[in-house]
Amino acid sequence: MVSAFSPFTTVSAAEEPITINASSAIIIEESTGTILYGKNIDEKLPVASMAKVMTEYLVLEAIKDGKIKWEQTYTPSEYVYKISQNGDLSNVPLRQDGSYTVQELYEAMAIYSANGAAIALAEIIAGSETAFVKQMNEKAKALGLTNYEFVNATGLENKDLLGMHPDGTSADAENRLSARDMALLSQKLINDFPEVLDTASTPKKVFREGTDDATNMPNWNWMLPGLVYEYEGVDGLKTGSTTNAGSCFTATAERNGMRVISVVMNAQGKSLHESRFVETEKMLNYAFNNFSVKEVFPANYQIKSQSTIPVVKGKEDQVSIHTKEAINLVVKNGEENAYKPTFQLDQKQLTKKGELTAPVKKDQKVGTMVVSYQGNGSSLGFVDKNKSPQVDVVTKEAVEKANWFVLSMRGVGGFFSGLWGTITDTVKGWF
Repeated sequence: MVSAFSPFTTVSAAEEPITINASSAIIIEESTGTILYGKNIDEKLPVASMAKVMTEYLVLEAIKDGKIKWEQTYTPSEYVYKISQNGDLSNVPLRQDGSYTVQELYEAMAIYSANGAAIALAEIIAGSETAFVKQMNEKAKALGLTNYEFVNATGLENKDLLGMHPDGTSADAENRLSARDMALLSQKLINDFPEVLDTASTPKKVFREGTDDATNMPNWNWMLPGLVYEYEGVDGLKTGSTTNAGSCFTATAERNGMRVISVVMNAQGKSLHESRFVETEKMLNYAFNNFSVKEVFPANYQIKSQSTIPVVKGKEDQVSIHTKEAINLVVKNGEENAYKPTFQLDQKQLTKKGELTAPVKKDQKVGTMVVSYQGNGSSLGFVDKNKSPQVDVVTKEAVEKANWFVLSMRGVGGFFSGLWGTITDTVKGWF
């Protein structure tokens, strides 16, 4: 569980902790969605083959739901066959009369970014790429994305699809997302289907090894172990490049128990295939050198000034409250004590006097705990701007309802107490 911070704020150029040479960039901590760095994160831009992250999500979801199986086979349509034969695009050549398993096609797409294989998977899942694109956009909405437009399953520019682009999309269209949405989609994929990293982290593989169709599939992610820009901890996720999108890369890496996700779009400085890795390295270094995930507030945490709630009609007249779970935060070095907790009680459960009404159950949720950042820096908020992460505040013990006799005696006691108070006030008035 994590805290709720202030809304996203833009950091001025003078305050920028690092300089990223790209049109848009973001880095988040994966478990909490905390934004560690952002540059132009909400502009919708071309993402090239990073769009295949959504295709991967829908494939893995279909496998999980039993709609398709890894071992089921597919024979290429004319469309898939023609795209797969284009050597100018990333592809594994598919025979028009061939038979390929979902597993083979998925690995070709995830490791080598094979475009024909991606369209084949779209047809397997939805019957056509047109229907699959509809699913892509529907899933984006369901996952909480807000700045996106999916027009095909590959990330290619539609003009490269030989006039066979999905119905309802234009010939010059291409997939576009904001850096924030690309990071959010990747977070959802890794969280919902962590097995994606088993394939994404494969540096190279041979498609149809041992056959006449054997094709080497080096991973375009050159930050994987043993490759040109090897970086400790990197195990995914997806590169992309087109004329309009430029040099793009969604990376994920884990060190010392913290996983981060970075996105760089239209990176500049070196070649089309290298700029994205140079800029990504800057972001990963910044994240791992300056932040860590720590338990800032333990489970069963109490705030002294808010440690109890009064109870009416109960055997006891109050109940203790505490947090149900620990709160883990992404903490910048040296700022472990820069957070202030507050209990926000559920007013719907309280009387006008701020009391709970018995009976009260043990571990009954009575509110939430939020944490505000009190440090010197700026909080960039969370990748999912529609959510306010929080931890439940619950009752420490149960309070049974008092029986009618006890309640009656309290009423009598209250009456005489009030009567005595009236008499003493009157007597005081005599003197």
